[in-house]
Amino acid sequence: MDAAAESSESRLSSSQLNKNKPFHNDESCPKEVLPVRGCGSRNTSPSGRIGSRNTSPSRQKVVKTKPRGLDEETVATFGKAVHPDVQMEDNIWAMLPEDLFNEILARVPPFMIFRLRSVCKRWNSILQDNSFLKFHSEVPSHGPCLLTFWKNSQTPQCSVFSLPLKTWYRIPFNFLPQWAFWLVGSSGGLVCFSGLDGLIFRALVCNPLTQTWRTLPSMNYNQQRQLIMVVDRTDKSFKVIATSDIYGDKSLPTEVYDSKIDKWTVHQIMPAVNLCSSKMAYCDSRLYLETLSPLGLMMYRLDSGYWEHIRAKFPRSLLDGYLVAGTQKRLFLVGRIGLYSTLQSMRIWELDHAKIMWVEISRMPPKYFRALLRLSAERFECFGQDNLICFTSWNQGKGLIYDVEKKVWSWIAGCALQSYNSQVCFYEPRFDASVH
Repeated sequence: MDAAAESSESRLSSSQLNKNKPFHNDESCPKEVLPVRGCGSRNTSPSGRIGSRNTSPSRQKVVKTKPRGLDEETVATFGKAVHPDVQMEDNIWAMLPEDLFNEILARVPPFMIFRLRSVCKRWNSILQDNSFLKFHSEVPSHGPCLLTFWKNSQTPQCSVFSLPLKTWYRIPFNFLPQWAFWLVGSSGGLVCFSGLDGLIFRALVCNPLTQTWRTLPSMNYNQQRQLIMVVDRTDKSFKVIATSDIYGDKSLPTEVYDSKIDKWTVHQIMPAVNLCSSKMAYCDSRLYLETLSPLGLMMYRLDSGYWEHIRAKFPRSLLDGYLVAGTQKRLFLVGRIGLYSTLQSMRIWELDHAKIMWVEISRMPPKYFRALLRLSAERFECFGQDNLICFTSWNQGKGLIYDVEKKVWSWIAGCALQSYNSQVCFYEPRFDASVH
């Protein structure tokens, strides 16, 4: 199962929605975010290279370029042989078998599918083709993306930053009802929202790519709750867990929505604890929350429906901490250490489940820490997916990503993260994610 925790206060920005192009590159971003090239081929004829440098094999050299995706550096080699444009024979490609055609398109990045739909009627209806969706569900994921959501004059706006393509895209969210205001999170290609529909607290799930959505049934207890959504791709189902009341009412039982039965079920009441934060992390079928009294973690087992306390003491001088779920059973704690601005540092710990203690695994380099948080009192948000951890600064309008496996730090390229009312979470674009 994947998981997506609520990120209602995270910050990111984007420019105004282009209503004539449902999915398009955000052209107002800085130029270093290169737009994806169209279907036309590059001019590689000798006449198109007049005035270019001599790139014969004897003068080949290797240069380091800017980071692409999450790689620390990319190696490019000049002096490759120049090939003339290849003419595609229509009578040959028209006989391409249907299965092979769908398998090729299934490997195209999801955001580029919308460009290809304008080629012909057949390609325009590709999203309703069960054969294409079958191949799409079997190919590897496009890769992690960052989804930002905000409301401009009560109009929902959304931008998605593709880490593999290093490009911002706009997605129209006009299909959402007005009450869908809080971004709960994303998991397995679905995005969850919550809000007040009059006096009733509701939740909905949607697939931004297919523009499909549905409202979940009303809960047994009508209170604003902390929510988290988890998707199980093996049986194509999802669950939404409602924990404590956002105003601190400890008498509410935990409720779980299961898409397979389309109803909320009531589970155990969380034991009386003082929570450090409303942020939650979900990994290995377990939900974790930080607690001050008693000190440690509260863990909810989704399979049994019961809560239990874990006495994992926090590191000393921890100013603010965020729980972040990694792959499999990995659980991370991210926070600042130090009482004075000149002595502060950002550190990452991992929970040792056997010893029930936090083990430091990484520190943010000082140059990144000073650029992300210039003042000791500045607030930041932190969330993760798999082994990626994203940091956003409320005041500086910046975003930073850390890859735990590669131990690589990289800035989020393109648009600044400066909108005061934006909400953000990791997102995996998928056409085959169903809201039913």
